[in-house]
Amino acid sequence: RDDDDTFKILIATDIHLGYLEKDPVRGNDTFVTLNEILDHAHKNEVDFVLLGGDLFHENKPSRKTVHSCLESLRKYCMGDRPVQFEILSDQAVNFHCSKFPWVNYQDRNLNISIPIFSIHGNHDDPTGADALCALDILSCAGLLNHFGRSSSVEKIDISPILLRKGRTKIALYGLGAIPDERLYRMFVNKQVTMLRPKEDEDSWFNLFVIHQNRSKHGATNYIPEQFLDDFIDLVVWGHEHECKIAPFQNGQQSFYVSQPGSSVVTSLSPGEAVKKHIGLLRVKGKKMKMQKIALETVRTFHMEDIVLADHPDLFNPDNPKVTQAIQGFCMEKVELMLDNAERERLGNPRQPEKPLIRLRVDYTGGFEPFSVHRFSQKYMDRVANPKDIIHFFRHREQKEKNDNDLNFGKLVSRPSSEGMTLRVEDLVKQYFQTAEKKVQLSLLTERGMGEAVQEFVDKEEKDAIEELVKFQLEKTQRFLKERRTDAEEEKIDEEVRKFRESRKKNAEEEDEEVREAMTRARAHRSEDEILVAASSDEELMDTGMKGFGDSDDVLPSTVTRGRGRARGRARGARGQNSTARGSSRRGRATGSRAYKPVSVPAKNKSIIDAFRSLKPESSLNSSKSYSEDIIDDDSDLEEISITPSPRVNQRLSTTSSLSKRGSQSQTSRGVDFESDE
Repeated sequence: RDDDDTFKILIATDIHLGYLEKDPVRGNDTFVTLNEILDHAHKNEVDFVLLGGDLFHENKPSRKTVHSCLESLRKYCMGDRPVQFEILSDQAVNFHCSKFPWVNYQDRNLNISIPIFSIHGNHDDPTGADALCALDILSCAGLLNHFGRSSSVEKIDISPILLRKGRTKIALYGLGAIPDERLYRMFVNKQVTMLRPKEDEDSWFNLFVIHQNRSKHGATNYIPEQFLDDFIDLVVWGHEHECKIAPFQNGQQSFYVSQPGSSVVTSLSPGEAVKKHIGLLRVKGKKMKMQKIALETVRTFHMEDIVLADHPDLFNPDNPKVTQAIQGFCMEKVELMLDNAERERLGNPRQPEKPLIRLRVDYTGGFEPFSVHRFSQKYMDRVANPKDIIHFFRHREQKEKNDNDLNFGKLVSRPSSEGMTLRVEDLVKQYFQTAEKKVQLSLLTERGMGEAVQEFVDKEEKDAIEELVKFQLEKTQRFLKERRTDAEEEKIDEEVRKFRESRKKNAEEEDEEVREAMTRARAHRSEDEILVAASSDEELMDTGMKGFGDSDDVLPSTVTRGRGRARGRARGARGQNSTARGSSRRGRATGSRAYKPVSVPAKNKSIIDAFRSLKPESSLNSSKSYSEDIIDDDSDLEEISITPSPRVNQRLSTTSSLSKRGSQSQTSRGVDFESDE
């Protein structure tokens, strides 16, 4: 019953705001579903909303996504209805990463009626030099309470938020997403501690929200339920998208596990086809009750599998018209799924009109697939995913094992479009383990390289690989200097090998190396952004002064400026890198100052480019500063002069004298120019 001693908590996970936001059909699905979830919280007058991570689909959500989220939170979470529970724990500890370390409804400047407590997931985890995530923006705005964040990789102490309503007390534990292998190792090494209240330990209802792999994806790439403490009463498990919201009791630990699943279909896999729900949890004393609430605005998803070899009476691979027969059979299946989706939508007008349809066809046994694009054209106006309706796959026969080949079959357990769990770190690690001896890593470690490539791919840290290589190289060099190794190649190789093996055994030290290298990469990126901004400001200033000083009649005595177009192809300028050939340029040079060119980082930098470090500057740099004067003339013949900066103040009177001095400069300074021919 709803009384003064009963907590009412709305539970949801993996909303993935912004998923396919640019899709013309499915772009607004996540925003509509968020409004439905918050509307349920408002109608049921819940005490607070508990989110299990992945509120946003991307680490850096777009402005549209952030704006829509702020709009919904302000609409449903602000109001005059008083909050009926109080917080007993030290909020400075619970919200230690926030600039405002207190719960938002106790802020005198805000009027919150429905508080939201949320941990971060693996999609919206903190990154960058300041380790910020999208939830921190909402927390700073006072619309959400971000908790469960751990900054240490050596030891995790989970301190609960202690809540009390009447005679019911809840200890709310939270742990944001951490790489599964790291957290697995920390649990094994007893480095994760869940703190408990000192007074009346048994009177608290212990609620734990976590965002990790629950199903086993590898030896250590998941978190077993047996790792969690047995004093917990209920675990809300995020990250897994299949809806299993009904609490299921763990036989060994005796606690219950609720897996709400995602509120939007993000992959066309069987787990996503289960009906989507959120939960209304009621807690009184040590008792609880979970009420399932079906989401009505979620786009329907129907899926079916076909094995052609199971229908020998219909399909014969030797029949020349078997492909047409298969296509007709698939059309019948798709039409049947569309009819079922239409009947389901008739009872719910809030549901989107176009459903998601997926037909997986196993054509093992000598069959040939038909054109998927031609097939999808028939359903462009009837389904939300016309390009992904049909998926052909077949089971390949296992070939003889070859130690020199990378066996992708062991890593890929499902078709590529079925939400496979293949990770970049695993590919890098297995590649170097199975590669030939001549391409094996001798100084770097597979784990560190895998982490760096993962940062490069997922977080767009373009300098991650380069900084890791530099960091591990510097560390090895320091080690060799301390050991005073003889300058013999064999001894050096042996010392490097021993040092590398010792680092591989110490996983904590290796994690520290990777983290330090990533911090360097983020700091380097921040410096690049500052340089790019400064370069843009300088270009704007130059553009603004375009009409100033165009006259060649009067030039300042301290600064000589030349304007014009250079049609010749300059190359071999002493002390400078080669420039782009044949380009028309406008320049402005000074005799007293020399500006260093700003290198703008490329957006689409390949992994191979990231491995290459910057080329050392030429050793031929002159101690003198040179300035380039480009003089505009009405005639077709244009001359370019390279003169030492101390003489740049002298005015050039005629074109002939300019040509003469230019030839002298070329002879004395060794500057070579290629003519138009």
